[in-house]
Amino acid sequence: VAQHFLVSYHIECTDEVKQSVVNTMGTFQDIVAEKCVEYFERYRRRTFVTPKSYLSFIGGYKAIYKEKFADVGSLSERMRTGLAKLMEAEVSVNQLSKELVMKEKDLAVASKKADEVLLEVTMKAQAAEKVKMQVQKVKDKAQAIVDDIAIDKAAAEEKLEAARPALEEAKAALQ
Repeated sequence: VAQHFLVSYHIECTDEVKQSVVNTMGTFQDIVAEKCVEYFERYRRRTFVTPKSYLSFIGGYKAIYKEKFADVGSLSERMRTGLAKLMEAEVSVNQLSKELVMKEKDLAVASKKADEVLLEVTMKAQAAEKVKMQVQKVKDKAQAIVDDIAIDKAAAEEKLEAARPALEEAKAALQ
């Protein structure tokens, strides 16, 4: 009976596996019939395995197979899509790797130029520091001279203040 109902039903397998499915369904039907007899002997209640229940079993198998086949097909499609995305990602990564190599070369050139500029700036800064130190020496000498002049001026003003009363007296005497 299973052979008749499953021969035209598409199952994704070899003919040998399909025949094994048919044989297994027949075996299950026989086991259920035996269990019905055991049930009667044990509980004294009759149960029957009818052709309708067997056809229902085959129909249930078909429904479950169809559902699971659709699920597997969906998963397969998702896997194909995922693999396609991975392939695209691989191409993108390869392209980005090539661009990265080019950018690293550009970066190396820019880094070398930056090092040259830094060296030049450092040399100019050192030269400026030397000039600054020379200017500071000249400034210090000039400040020392200014300080000496200020001391001499203060001493001269002191002497002038000390001589002022005498000057005033001499001016008054001429009058």
